[in-house]
Amino acid sequence: MERGTNSTTDVSSSASILPIPLPRAYLNFVGHKLLNFIQTVHGLTAFALITLGVTITQFNTASRVIHPLIRAQIYRAGVCLVPMISFLAVALGFVIIGQTVSLLTRVGANDLAGTVMVTVVVRELGPIVAALVVLARVGTATVTELGMARALGEVEALEALGIDPIHYLVMPRVLGTAIAVFGLTVYFIIGTLVSGYLFAFLQDVPLRPEAYANQLIHALGWQDFALLALKTSAFGIVVAIVCCYEGLAHPLRMEEVATATTRAVVDSVIIWVLLDALFIIVYLLV
Repeated sequence: MERGTNSTTDVSSSASILPIPLPRAYLNFVGHKLLNFIQTVHGLTAFALITLGVTITQFNTASRVIHPLIRAQIYRAGVCLVPMISFLAVALGFVIIGQTVSLLTRVGANDLAGTVMVTVVVRELGPIVAALVVLARVGTATVTELGMARALGEVEALEALGIDPIHYLVMPRVLGTAIAVFGLTVYFIIGTLVSGYLFAFLQDVPLRPEAYANQLIHALGWQDFALLALKTSAFGIVVAIVCCYEGLAHPLRMEEVATATTRAVVDSVIIWVLLDALFIIVYLLV
């Protein structure tokens, strides 16, 4: 009897140690999300490669129509957003840069002001803020416009007329958005650095303008200019590719346009984070 009781106790204790299996509904949910992620990555990659091929082979095709569309996109995603970028540059310059310079002065680390400014503003804050503004103001509108055009059959009408939708609708947005994000980033960096120093100057920080400028010049290297151009262009291309993909990749009903816009924002931010991690590695290696 004692042996039977002990064996029963061992079996029950070992059974209690075994892990409880996850609910089937949770596993189905995770699997569904994983499959959707793989499909999205596959679709975005194919869409990006198709756009690249069309851009290389048909850039000068119908130039009298396409090139004005590129300039219009630059004006829409760049020039029209200069006032907002200027406001954000002044605000963030006062809030972040001015306080940073003031803090460095208090701890006697004035010599690090240029390095901190280049690391925070030039490498990270500038590209992210400019791309976010373009995504919020232009990217979401692009998804809505293309989604409505697809829902109303306008894209099929272009194909029936022998017009490539990628060439007419996507390529101008990709090139124009990339140039616009780069230009807005330059405006933002200059405005932030200047307004930040003005805020520090108003706080009687003992850092002369020429010393501040010399620190920035010495902290900047050729790799900062090269990687800044690549990073901002990549962020702009991601905005345009993702938003155009969500609007054109599959037929949308009118009520699905808002959901596609949300997906475009989430996908763009995720890709930015991955690209930013890649550029950080490059910064460390160069």
